[in-house]
Amino acid sequence: MFGEIEGTGFEVLDPRFESCFVGHARVERLWTGGRWLEGPAWFAAGRYLVFSDIPNNRMMRYDDTSGQTSVFRSPSNNSNGNTVDNQGRLITCEHLARRVTRTDFDGGISVLADRIAGKRLNSPNDVTVKSDGTVWFTDPSYGILHDYEGDYGEEEIGGCHVYRHDPATGATHQMTSDFVKPNGLAFSPDETVLYVADTGASHLSGGPRHIRKLAVSDAGKLSDLGIFAECTAGFFDGFRVDREGRIWTSAGDGVHCYDPDGTLIGKIHIPEIVSNVAFGGDKLNRLFMTATTSLYAVYLTANGSRLG
Repeated sequence: MFGEIEGTGFEVLDPRFESCFVGHARVERLWTGGRWLEGPAWFAAGRYLVFSDIPNNRMMRYDDTSGQTSVFRSPSNNSNGNTVDNQGRLITCEHLARRVTRTDFDGGISVLADRIAGKRLNSPNDVTVKSDGTVWFTDPSYGILHDYEGDYGEEEIGGCHVYRHDPATGATHQMTSDFVKPNGLAFSPDETVLYVADTGASHLSGGPRHIRKLAVSDAGKLSDLGIFAECTAGFFDGFRVDREGRIWTSAGDGVHCYDPDGTLIGKIHIPEIVSNVAFGGDKLNRLFMTATTSLYAVYLTANGSRLG
């Protein structure tokens, strides 16, 4: 059940991918038993990974010191995306409560955002934190479309957008208006670009299944730079960026790696649909992958650009 398994491996599509891993690197399955896993986030101080099991309404914790996985939080309000803020605290998107929360050092939970202009958010999905402390998250409607990953409910806002929350002021601002189903998001290493996946084709015939590229101004405003990449297998969901600016993104057949110029240079094959990824380990050179029912990991020669 554990260790190297059939159906995993590297596929080189461009010579640039060869420098991202060593020849004897192997994908490991670390744990299985979920229903739809999501939101991996690495906590360096404790050497553990937190991830969500959305339909089972729980969060799990993989302990890298022992190799054991246990329940971190249950119930979890059907948590989805997670990340780590600049102080090392857990930031979580909750479908059921339709909010973004922070778990403080004393274990208390603080609500960062749950409404815009008095209207409830849809179902926050994925989240990242900028170096200035602002929390950026996507808010598609997946958690209110049915009862499987949340509660069926009405879309009060009338759209699905990307938001920016400033913990210093408590203000939350809508940053986009032209996404169908904004999903995963991450900044480039220098934070001049925000990448956002749009999985609108999941519920709209002919809809988007791509990652878009948006320029970030010094004032924090966004401007469209066009489509970065179109998904060739299923959908892009969650993704992360390494120190060289390469994007490592989930897809229907595993993880796809894109050069900053938009070229698909290689794949890590996984025998389940991958939902999200996170860099972890002592040197942020271990890629953790949540994939339907199981947690996988592989060591790379690439390093994550930041925690979370």
